[in-house]
Amino acid sequence: MKLEIHQKVPDFELLDEEGKPFKLYEQKKPLLIVFYPGDETPVCTAQLCDYRDGIQEFRDLGIDVIGINKDSIVSHQNFKKKYHLPFTLLSDPEGKVAKMFDCVTFIGTIKRAVLLLNSNKELVWYHKETLSLFRRTKEELIEVIKNLKKQNLL
Repeated sequence: MKLEIHQKVPDFELLDEEGKPFKLYEQKKPLLIVFYPGDETPVCTAQLCDYRDGIQEFRDLGIDVIGINKDSIVSHQNFKKKYHLPFTLLSDPEGKVAKMFDCVTFIGTIKRAVLLLNSNKELVWYHKETLSLFRRTKEELIEVIKNLKKQNLL
């Protein structure tokens, strides 16, 4: 799927770090979806810990944070516990959801990307990194969210 602003994204279901089904369309709040290459990798760990440290700001803005990659449920459990991550991590072992959002590299790994969906599951903003070494900071994302709220898009 080519990502286009204001398009409604397709529903999906993945298992969370507890093995429970997570269905996109059952979520009521706007979402920050974070596609990241792997648990326990240096840039991914720094990125998700940064979002952890800003979780109250995201929550105060009405945003739920969701992380997605190909790692297993057990890997997500360990990663979440080790770094005290206060948001849901979803396992996409075959990369189906990542492919749906065009977040898979030509060799099959997950591209680092962040997407913002409003409560109607419409894409209102996204950024895909050209290199996995780069990442959006919580400060950048909070500024984007505030601007989208001013425009009544979130």
